[in-house]
Amino acid sequence: MGEIKVSPDYNWFRSTVPLKKLQYPVYWDHLEFCDGFRKLLDHLQLDKVHLFGASLGGFLAQKFAEYTHKSPRVHSLILCNSFSDTSIFNQTWTANSFWLMPSFMLKKIVLGNFSSGPVDPVMADAIDFMVDRLESLGQSELASRLTLNCQNSYVEPHKIRDIPVTIMDVFDQSALSTEAKEEMYKLYPNARRAHLKTGGNFPYLCRSAEVNLYVQIHLLQFHGTKYAAIDPSMVSAEELEVQKGNLSISQEEQ
Repeated sequence: MGEIKVSPDYNWFRSTVPLKKLQYPVYWDHLEFCDGFRKLLDHLQLDKVHLFGASLGGFLAQKFAEYTHKSPRVHSLILCNSFSDTSIFNQTWTANSFWLMPSFMLKKIVLGNFSSGPVDPVMADAIDFMVDRLESLGQSELASRLTLNCQNSYVEPHKIRDIPVTIMDVFDQSALSTEAKEEMYKLYPNARRAHLKTGGNFPYLCRSAEVNLYVQIHLLQFHGTKYAAIDPSMVSAEELEVQKGNLSISQEEQ
């Protein structure tokens, strides 16, 4: 299921932890989600944030940036295995019926997107962890997330074209089709690309070191500005030089 993480603008929220994981409540449409997320940022007194979103979380992060484009609340986006149009799942016609389905049927729909072939032990552990998380969700939580995932909607790129974006995806099997990936590249032609050789549906779990490195490279462009994600005093000169080197390598590869 989709995840969203927030990295705060340091000058507005002085946190020693750069990423805050959020478990959003039950929402039945994208506008309702965006309004709820805006109220959360208001409550936390966060003016603008960096968002990391995976799968549905990435789509919702884009919709929130679009929702607040007249008074921007999103400073940058990191989109992991994400998409820009819900029609890719060919389920828009059933989106309004998920609330009627029992939990076991909803879980079967979600599990159908999990890797079924042989995977390495770390990826297997990630899948097991997500299956456990899936089992912990109630019927309304599952139904609402599937509804958000399949409800007919798409991102309007002209409203968020000025936001720095990094697109992160994997080369091995995942729920995201090649066509969906290509559409993301077309939507954000100036985005940085972060490719992982493997990682499946959950690279942020089974390839966390690589994902964290790409997140740091993405955030490096804001270091020393009011939108730095962490306290500059927490970043050593040596570490900064290493990250700059990694950034140069990444840009050369693109």
